[in-house]
Amino acid sequence: MSDGSTSQSATSRQSAYQPFAEKALRSQEAADREAGGHGPVRPDAAPPGSVYTVEPWRVRELSLDLEVLAQSESVFALSNGHVGLRGNLDEGDPHGLPGTYLNSVYEIRPLPYAEAGYGYPESGQTAINVTNGKLIRLLVDDEPLDVRYGTLHSHVRVLDMRAGTLTREMEWTSPAGDTVRVRSTRLVSLTQRAVAAICYEVEPVDQALRVVLQSELVANESVPQLGKDPRVAAALESPLVSEEHVVRRAGVVMVHRTKVSGLRVAAGMDHVIEGPKGKSVEVESFDDVGRVTVPCVLQPGQRLRVVKFIAYGWSSQRSRPALHDQVVAALAGAKRTGWEGLLAEQREFLDDFWAGADVEIEGDDEVQQAVRFALFHILQAGARAERRPIAAKGLTGTGYDGHTFWDTESFVLPVLTYTRPAAAADVLRWRQMTLPLAAERARQLGLGGAAFPWRTIRGQECSGYWPAGTAGFHISADIAGAVIRYVDATEDVRFERETGLELLVQTARLWRSLGHHDAKGRFRIDGVTGPDEYSALVDNNVYTNLMAQRNLREAAEAADRHPDLAEELDVTPQEIGSWRDAADSIFIPYDDLRRVHPQSEAFTEHAVWDFEGTKPEQYPLLLHFPYFDLYRKQVVKQADLVLAMHMCGESFTFEQKVRNFAYYEPLTVRDSSLSACTQSVIAAEVGQLELAHDYLGEAALMDLHNLQRNTRDGLHMASLAGGWIAVVEGLGGMRAWRGRLSFAPRLPRRITRLVFRVRYRGRLIRVTVTPREARYELLEGEPYEIGHHGERLVLDERGVRRPIPPAPSYPRPTQPPGREPRRRGVEPNPADEDAGGV
Repeated sequence: MSDGSTSQSATSRQSAYQPFAEKALRSQEAADREAGGHGPVRPDAAPPGSVYTVEPWRVRELSLDLEVLAQSESVFALSNGHVGLRGNLDEGDPHGLPGTYLNSVYEIRPLPYAEAGYGYPESGQTAINVTNGKLIRLLVDDEPLDVRYGTLHSHVRVLDMRAGTLTREMEWTSPAGDTVRVRSTRLVSLTQRAVAAICYEVEPVDQALRVVLQSELVANESVPQLGKDPRVAAALESPLVSEEHVVRRAGVVMVHRTKVSGLRVAAGMDHVIEGPKGKSVEVESFDDVGRVTVPCVLQPGQRLRVVKFIAYGWSSQRSRPALHDQVVAALAGAKRTGWEGLLAEQREFLDDFWAGADVEIEGDDEVQQAVRFALFHILQAGARAERRPIAAKGLTGTGYDGHTFWDTESFVLPVLTYTRPAAAADVLRWRQMTLPLAAERARQLGLGGAAFPWRTIRGQECSGYWPAGTAGFHISADIAGAVIRYVDATEDVRFERETGLELLVQTARLWRSLGHHDAKGRFRIDGVTGPDEYSALVDNNVYTNLMAQRNLREAAEAADRHPDLAEELDVTPQEIGSWRDAADSIFIPYDDLRRVHPQSEAFTEHAVWDFEGTKPEQYPLLLHFPYFDLYRKQVVKQADLVLAMHMCGESFTFEQKVRNFAYYEPLTVRDSSLSACTQSVIAAEVGQLELAHDYLGEAALMDLHNLQRNTRDGLHMASLAGGWIAVVEGLGGMRAWRGRLSFAPRLPRRITRLVFRVRYRGRLIRVTVTPREARYELLEGEPYEIGHHGERLVLDERGVRRPIPPAPSYPRPTQPPGREPRRRGVEPNPADEDAGGV
């Protein structure tokens, strides 16, 4: 249509959505009640700060607001860890960020420096938007369906976390006055790794209409320019070069190759088309476009239904014919399964997952929804990744260039380890595959063992800023920690022998070469950056040193358990002894004057940041102040020493945890989404249950409420994982170490009941917590000894109940002015007998 056609804001027609939305909500209320949920909230009850209703198993958008379109594209993204589809509208326009991703498909781009330096990476890697198979365009009597024009009477999208689908229902009248109803349902298969599918249905409302449906594959879509450097933009513009495009009956197969990284990508589509007599099908293909066109005339009561099957494959080594055939085979398998079969497989897969992973929360419906949303997206990120990484944004957007950081091992893998351990093992196998690159990087830096990259897609270092990049050597200990956690939780000896041992050995060698013994015999690790990126190139960061200590000790023990494999890795008894010696003498700074641990040596002697003089609009600080000033002040971007207490809790007394937590709360500004969950865990441990609840809400609602104002770039996978961690390890008090599984549950006042499930050493355990009592049930596996608030007990098929002791009582610590978390609980009631005491 012409640019002069009348445009109407999608946000100005809210009243028109109400009857349609009410009907959609009523149609699912029975299913909600059957599933034990609280039932959907009414359409006018969306919480402040969110555009989605609060429901136990769904995320529902009741209207189309173009101002938050990009955010919803991330929230409604579907993935299986291999293929990722952003929640773009079917017709493609309008969009915030078009996105179709294949795990580890990237292009190489320059890393410009004002001044060169030894060891600086020369190039970076950026995830790219591959061939888009989501596109289904509709023309109604020659008018293209575009929500910016005509009248949009209703528009509802629903992410169903039990079905694993995104559904869209809309009613639209074209500028010419023709009205249609459209319903589409989209999935990315969790059972058929290469496959996605869409069921698209259109029907006229009140008169016969001529419609044309165009289903497309499109490569090299225009995307918003990333960054300001024109050299980077040029390198990423149209990154795919056509190698093949072939018409196949009602479908198309296309093969491309990336210009510089040399990765070959194949995409294909096929269709099942149902409609009135007289419809026709036309298929055509070009270098960057494949199109299936279906014109027909629909009478009132008639419907055009198109099921679109999409398949992807990629490789850095396989030939064009091999990838072509792989996609053809995937399409054949999906088409044989059929749309209903794919839906059934998806539901069965998710039913099995939720049976072993679900979290139930009574008293805070927003957090209930958010934690399930988090679990769903964490599952999507890793379910079928299969020896590929889990990026900081998963496959939901290109934030952070699609890179993987330490977030994966420290936050995402704990969730998978205790809910879907095979997915956690696959990520660690990917890390092992990149060991040669990590060893090469260590040699370049004059170090032994393996120095894993701070940020990467393929395994090479892609961070261009040393102090907040490569200097964060703790990532190698984080990877080792994930190995240790997985082996402890699964007793997977084969994994330890084939994968774990080598990772532990090579990272232990890094620490032994990076640190040194000083004149007092203390093993020091100097010039590194810990988790807090507002302190860089410090000496003896407590988190780094404790994680390295664990790495060294566990590497020694694993080598002793598997001497044959250790010998193959050239590990000698002398080397094992040196690891133990370094671990036993590692230096952990302590401030005797203040009776707290400085997060790094001399940190507590620095000047304190001027929090009173910092304006709210000056957060995050890194965008408004020089790093030089941040590095020399007591200001914490994200939990660092507090993270050490979370990850290495056995290294601190309870009294030290109380004092440390109270000291660091007023210094921590949470300019990172990684912080809230850790602060929640330790707050719960030291009795600050209301504060723990507040931080839980922040972590879990990071994306549904767009708290960082950047959900448009993709979901914050680590923060989502942090919602689960804050519930299970915070309020549930779960700790697991060397075969000892224990719980210390306590609830804040607003939450009246909490139920969660964890897998540990072949068992599935369900924990139910109320204000006064905890109940433990063994759902699968043999009897096992667990802990409850320090009491050891044997859990068998009969289950066990134990009373919950009162929480210790301390004054609520303060946060920097304006950086307090939003309060979620209720004010203390002195008459409440459960208020607890010392």
